[in-house]
Amino acid sequence: MSVIKIKSNQRVKLAEIDPEDTGGLEKQAAKGILAKNIERLAELQEVLYAEGKHALLVVLQAMDAGGKDGTIRSIMSGVNPQGVSVTSFKAPTAEELAHDFLWRVHKPVPPRGMIGIFNRSHYEDVLVVRVKNLVPKAIWQPRYDHINNFEQLLVDSGVTILKFYLHISKEEQKKRLQSRLDQPEKHWKFNPADLGERERWDDYMQAFEDVFEKCSTKTAPWYIIPANKKWYRNVLISETIIKTLESLDMKFPEPAADLDKIVLK
Repeated sequence: MSVIKIKSNQRVKLAEIDPEDTGGLEKQAAKGILAKNIERLAELQEVLYAEGKHALLVVLQAMDAGGKDGTIRSIMSGVNPQGVSVTSFKAPTAEELAHDFLWRVHKPVPPRGMIGIFNRSHYEDVLVVRVKNLVPKAIWQPRYDHINNFEQLLVDSGVTILKFYLHISKEEQKKRLQSRLDQPEKHWKFNPADLGERERWDDYMQAFEDVFEKCSTKTAPWYIIPANKKWYRNVLISETIIKTLESLDMKFPEPAADLDKIVLK
């Protein structure tokens, strides 16, 4: 598998990572692997929920049309909805802007026993804010340290963090945006503002590379996922989530009473 786990202070060049990579895996084989992974993830989520000692936060970042929604829809298709929350971060409201940039992020962090998914995240405040020059560098530059400290607080509180960057090519983005124009049922997904963001592609690549270097830590690592092939993306992410949950060595809690002595009448 070709998931790329970024080490602390590691500098990566996204232009050197092939978003078409499939690790030699064929699509048909990937379908079978994913089906098994979805079943396994459902099993692990049940233990996570029952034990109530750990929480899992999955952060998804990508360029527009990068596949965040599709990733969530596919990988989480088998889990119990009661044990999962999905939070999408849009442009901040007036109330949110009146607080520190992490204020709106802390509340939707999953409690112990839950899986939480961030569709975009607190990293927008060192990505879009930086690229579009919404605040001065003196404001966004210190946020890398604030983010690292915030994530360490979560880890210390029982939250396991997985951060995935869905790496697609500019040409693949063009195809996906075009499909939204070509299919009437997808028109609702097309936002003309995406075209302006596309023009800033190189600036975003630089911003993402800085995020990986500054905010991939031992306790909250970044993973780069080759994502032009959706089926390969889903296998890589599901495999990583499963391995992470299995490493927690979770167990079902012991029953409150001796069930062998209970007789139903």
